[in-house]
Amino acid sequence: MINRKLSLAAAVVTATALTLTACSGGEAPAADLTQVSIMAPFLEAQPPGADGAVQKKLEEITGKDVNITWTPNASYEDKMNITLASSEIPHVMVVQSKSPGFVKNAEAGAFWDLTDKLDNYPNLKTTFPDIQQNASINGKVFGVYRGRAPMRAAVMFRQDWLDKVGMEAPKTTEDLYKVAKAFTEQDPDGNGQDDTWGITIPKWGALGSNSPYDLIEEWYGAGNRWTEKDGKLIPSFETEEFLEANRFVKKMVDEKLINPDFATFDGTKWNEPFFNGKGGIIVDVDSRVSVLINLFKQADPNNFENKVGFVGNLEGPDGELHAHPTDGYSGFLAIPKSSVRTEAELTKVLEFINTLNSKDAAILLNNGIEGVNFALEDGAAAPIKPETPEGKAVATDIKSYAQLGMNVAGNSFYPVKQASEYEQQVFDKRVEVMAEDLKSAVYNPAAPYVSATYVSKGAQLDNIVADARIKYLAGQIDEQGLKDAIKLWNTSGGDKVKEEINKLWQDNK
Repeated sequence: MINRKLSLAAAVVTATALTLTACSGGEAPAADLTQVSIMAPFLEAQPPGADGAVQKKLEEITGKDVNITWTPNASYEDKMNITLASSEIPHVMVVQSKSPGFVKNAEAGAFWDLTDKLDNYPNLKTTFPDIQQNASINGKVFGVYRGRAPMRAAVMFRQDWLDKVGMEAPKTTEDLYKVAKAFTEQDPDGNGQDDTWGITIPKWGALGSNSPYDLIEEWYGAGNRWTEKDGKLIPSFETEEFLEANRFVKKMVDEKLINPDFATFDGTKWNEPFFNGKGGIIVDVDSRVSVLINLFKQADPNNFENKVGFVGNLEGPDGELHAHPTDGYSGFLAIPKSSVRTEAELTKVLEFINTLNSKDAAILLNNGIEGVNFALEDGAAAPIKPETPEGKAVATDIKSYAQLGMNVAGNSFYPVKQASEYEQQVFDKRVEVMAEDLKSAVYNPAAPYVSATYVSKGAQLDNIVADARIKYLAGQIDEQGLKDAIKLWNTSGGDKVKEEINKLWQDNK
């Protein structure tokens, strides 16, 4: 699959280069941009209809006919590459990541370089330059990034179990071990049977994917994907802290404090052991707190308030808090040169995107339509109950339209008013905990940089270490086997990746 995608990406680069050559020959005056075409993913069962209330309101706010090609999320990367090689290329494309295909196309000139242009538009001038740098390709900005909360890491636990075993919420990784051990051995559900475990981890091997492994490794001080040692950047898996963190996880695996099927457990069922009283801890993003609370609420609306507890990042063995942030963005809105051929046309498209990131548009894309699916209460968007068919349609559609949201200057839409006082208190605490943890965030210093070798071989290289990590934790190889895999990563191209990343890092200091 990887090789096929890379071959397709190479073909797209060639096709795009030919298109650009064919259309270069003097800049023609820009026609008035009355219609804007966009390609975007949808994550729901069905895409929004072209005649829906959200679509109409979006066109009213932007003053344009907006033609959105909605594409299933699962096949979005392939469809994006195919679209770039076709004659029907939209003005704006949602790009979900710095994938090999996008990087090759951007560096070949398929997308506009926006590095020196975005500050000219008030709604596109970021207030988070570090995140914009993270979203760049070696310092060049090829799209308006889609901002996401940079701090989301949390440890969720069965509060009723914690109360039963008489323990406090964990503050350190050692506390995490002790709570997991108590949840496994002290019959926290009180049924008299040995049928519980501490932590549930699903099948999740990829490096740098914000997995529970990544979080624990960072808490141990290994760094965030890359880290600086002796004046150079190295992958976090080359640190002693990486090995220490995985010894810690393996200890919990060996003591059966982690679900025994962690290497194959379906991630879509992650909530089930927690809800069903089998596994008492989840290490993931903090938004899962509300999801878990809602499961208990649906099961018993009168007795759901003492089931889910949470904390943020945990202190490591060194006594320090190395909080794990994301890169702060999830892809970007990029502008292909094959459809937007002149600077004058680019200006018009950027004016449209500037409006798309206005407060009115942000409220529409994230909250919906006031008076239809939400009412404003104390500065928050409260869902209108009972839900009308119109309100339900809007609430469903904005789950897809939110893919167009950027929020590069922070969220200008309304927070969602929670359904009860208890849930509001939990939500407010989440905001407070994440804000506090952000002060101790350890970012990936190599996030802006794209190694040519990594573009062509990165997925295969990372699989070497990721597979070895799982095999080590499962007891299929010993620690020397894990170290041998790290050496293989280096000799298979990793040394070249490090050389290229360090040159880019030094050049951009």
